[in-house]
Parts: sequence; C-alpha cells; structure tokens
Amino acid sequence: MTAFAYENLAYPIRSDIPKTNRAIWDHLASAGCWWTGAERVAMAAEVRCARSCALCRKRKTSLAPDSVEGEHDDGAQLPPPVVEAVHRLATDSGRLKKTWFDGLIENGLTDAMYVEIVAVVAVVLAVDEFHHALGLPLEPLPDPIAGEPSRYRPPGAKPADAWVPVILAEDAVGEEADLYGGGNRIVNVVSALSLIPDSVRMADRILNTYYVFGADMPNLSKNSGRALKRSQMEFIAARVSAMNDCFY
Repeated sequence: MTAFAYENLAYPIRSDIPKTNRAIWDHLASAGCWWTGAERVAMAAEVRCARSCALCRKRKTSLAPDSVEGEHDDGAQLPPPVVEAVHRLATDSGRLKKTWFDGLIENGLTDAMYVEIVAVVAVVLAVDEFHHALGLPLEPLPDPIAGEPSRYRPPGAKPADAWVPVILAEDAVGEEADLYGGGNRIVNVVSALSLIPDSVRMADRILNTYYVFGADMPNLSKNSGRALKRSQMEFIAARVSAMNDCFY
C-alpha cells in the first residue's frame, strides 16, 4: 500500500503534498542527531497519545498548568522527561515557560535533544492536522530505519534570543551554508531549530509545500501559485495562530 495515497478523494490534492509527506515520514523514521529512528517514531506515537491524555486535558484547562501534577498516558517506551516534552509541546505549547525548559535540562535532556524533540512534534502535527482538516484517517506511522544518531552539533550555533543556541545568518557557513537559502532574512520559528540542521531543511520543505515558497514570503502579493490569494492565506494563518495561542 502506497503511503499518503490521495488519488480517490472527492477533491484534488496537489502532487507535491504526498511527496513532501512521504519525505517527512522517511525523515521521521531515520536516526537524527541525538535520537534513533525508533525513538523518533516513539515520539510521534506520543504526539498522538497526547490527544487523549487525561493529564494533558487537566493542564490545558488549568490557569496554572505547571501546578497540575500526575502522570501522562503514554506508551511506556520513552523516558519521562521526553514524554513530558512531547505532550506539552503537542497540547499546550503556547504556555511553556523557561523554567519548564530548564526542568527538562535538569532531568537529563540537552538543549539539542530538546530541539530535535520539538522538530519531531512539529512535523508529525503538520501531517496529522492536514489529515484532520480533510477528514482523513491518520497515516500509519513509519517503521523505524536502523542507524545511530550522528551526534553532530553545528559549530556555528551560539546563544541569541531563543532558549537554545541558534545559527544566525552570518554563521550559516560550511555544512550549514544552505540553511537559509543564502539569504539574510531568517524566519525565527525556523532558525530556532538550527541546532538540528536537517530539521531546518525539512521545515523549509514543509513551508514551501503547505504555505508559500521562502523567496515569496516577504512579498504579500505572491502566493506561490496557490488557489487562495495571499491575503486569504494570511487571514487563515492568523486565525489558526490565535486559536493555538501562538506567540506570533
């Protein structure tokens, strides 16, 4: 069975969407910089588990989510700090605090491990929410691909305005020279992933497919050939961001 088969739907799906979704699943199943493919797929399973997690529901409705104690409903495959990170990122990311992040670090995660978790959660939500929006069943998670993490930390990453070190435009050289398309304009939500360079590359592909091409982003008259006008796209994006308590 072909993954992401959209041929028999009542409405057309652009051909680049299933190609990107398959690339995301291959990326998810492979070892990253700090986590194996099996661990990354287990994180993806936790993203889905978080939707029905009783603790996550209680925290979501609480004025002070950090004060709500308990255990997550989980698949028991990952360490508790990883499960906590995945569930909170998937269900209540708009209210995360630096003290929460610091607690994860104190409990054994590194800044780069955390960034890779963020990237996994983001790509799984992108694909799953596309299916939810169209009323489609979720795609089965991929089988993990054997391999060890590279443990690569980009030398150009340094402290900036984020909780974690990032690669700035002037430091995107060498193996990271391609990260921002050779330009000086960097989208913060993308550069925040730059401790894991391949996650930036995947985020760029997702933006090009689901939103607009990076080169077209500053020009609000360009919509990268989409069916919607750019103004319509931005209206929808702003509404969704507001509903998700997005910082932006």
